[in-house]
This record gives sequence, structure tokens and C-alpha cells, in this order.
Amino acid sequence: MHLLVVDAHHGAHPWPAHSEKAVLRLAEQIGKDGALTKTGADSLVKAASDAMTAAARLVTDDLLAFATSAVRDATNSAAVLSRVRAETGVRLQVLSGADEARMTFLAVRRWFGWSAGRLLVLDIGGGSLELAAGIDEDPGLAMSLPLGAGRLTRDRLNVDGDTAAPPPNHRVEELREYVEDMLDPAVEKLSEYGWERPVATSKTFRSLARLAGAAPSAAGLWAPRRLHRDGLRQVLGFIRHIPPSELSGLEGVSARRAHQLLAGAIVAEATMRRLDIDALDICPWALREGVILRRLDQLEPA
Repeated sequence: MHLLVVDAHHGAHPWPAHSEKAVLRLAEQIGKDGALTKTGADSLVKAASDAMTAAARLVTDDLLAFATSAVRDATNSAAVLSRVRAETGVRLQVLSGADEARMTFLAVRRWFGWSAGRLLVLDIGGGSLELAAGIDEDPGLAMSLPLGAGRLTRDRLNVDGDTAAPPPNHRVEELREYVEDMLDPAVEKLSEYGWERPVATSKTFRSLARLAGAAPSAAGLWAPRRLHRDGLRQVLGFIRHIPPSELSGLEGVSARRAHQLLAGAIVAEATMRRLDIDALDICPWALREGVILRRLDQLEPA
């Protein structure tokens, strides 16, 4: 759960004024029956309550609350959303996978501008992989695949942050084959659509780019960052042999998502290779900024 408070108005750059996060890992809190576990639902309710309290303390004018794939795909999502609303007053809107891809695409378009030409945007989240392409602010093609780093770590690699040994080779290879099969329809559609500038967003891509030699966060928001496929292949080659419990020791890798890095790298490498992408530009704006920008577009000018 990420509460991002921005200072902005219609037509303005949304400047971050406050940010706070709670680690929920909802994509890993889905039971065998497909439902979000009670532990997961409890953590979501608490995080929503804390975010509402912080928003009130900071005197925000508007509160946009949305959930993505982990809640969207849970078989008990309606009951969980009702509970959140009843206990916290937060009305969580569930974005479809295509809408998630569209909002992220809008953020990337605004960041790079019209000079970027026809864009391809990739975003690896906890539960899904979003892909979008187009030349306008609204993409002509937007898709979502169940290839999120958290989901695959839970379902396919069967590891967590405390696992003291790398996943066995057969699991890694089975995951590779699964990702390849799931990418087939997206690759076919996107290859026919075309693009001029491929871009990636999300913490997973940023971490992989840092490990492959991109500028650190200390270089600032405006520093250009790229992820090259050759560099990604080298990163994948060594992280697959590192225990999940030790991945957080790598520079640019957050402790709460370190164990998901291998699954994310496999998805990133397969997607770049299948789409014949040599390098991706890394965009610091993603879904949250896209939602904010769309809301600002709906406001009347001052």
C-alpha cells in the first residue's frame, strides 16, 4: 500500500509532497481457493485505515484509492472491498488490467512527451504484467497478463524472503517455459502494432536496471536510465544462484521485494527477447502518477 500525496492543479506537474508505504505483499496472500486470506485482508484494512488517517492529517483535498491485480483476481474481492469500506470509510476502486495499462501509459507519455513518438510501455507489478502501445495519450493497444513478480514467486518458484537456498533449476526452467507460453498472444499482437520508443516502469525494472549499471536513485529523478538486454541477461545469470534471503544485499534491491527479483527478471528478459527489444528507457512515473494525471485532467482550470 502506497499513499502518495501530491501538490498539483490542472495543467501542473504533480509534485510529491508526502509518501508513506506499508508492506502487504497481497499477491502472495492468495490461498489455494483463490481467495485473499484473512491475514491479507486484515493487513489491507489496517493499511487503508492508516492511509486515511494520514490523508486527513495532511488536509488533502481529494483522495483516490484504487486496487490492482491482487485484489482484482481474488475470488472474495467483493467481500474484502466491502469490509474495507465499512471499517475505514475508504472506497477502493478496482482497476481492470487494461485500465492499469492505460493509466501507466498516460504517465509515460506525459513524462517523455510527444517527441517520443509511438510508445511501447511495459510494467511488471506484483500480480500482473501490463503492456501498452500507441501514439496518443490513450494507447491503441492495452493488455494485462498474469505474470506479476509476486504471483510467479508464490505459484511457480515457491520461495519467500526467508528461503536460504536458490530455487532449483527445474523450477526456474519451468517458470521460463510458462512465461514464454503466456507471452505468445501479446507478442503476436504487439509485433503487428509496432513502436518507436520502448519504455519500462515499476520497481522491478528499476532494480534490474540498477543492477545492470544504471544510475542510482541518488542521481536524482531526472537522470536518464536504461536497461539493456545484454546487461539484464548477465544479471539474471547471477541472481538465479543467490538465495532469496540474500538478494536484499544487492545495491538498488529493496528488502521487501528482493525474493521476487528472479521471477521479475525472467519475465523482463523473456519479454524483451520475444519483442526484440535491445534496450528499455526507464520512466520514474507509473500507475499512481497516471491516476493522478487523469484526475487532474477532469478538474476545471483555476
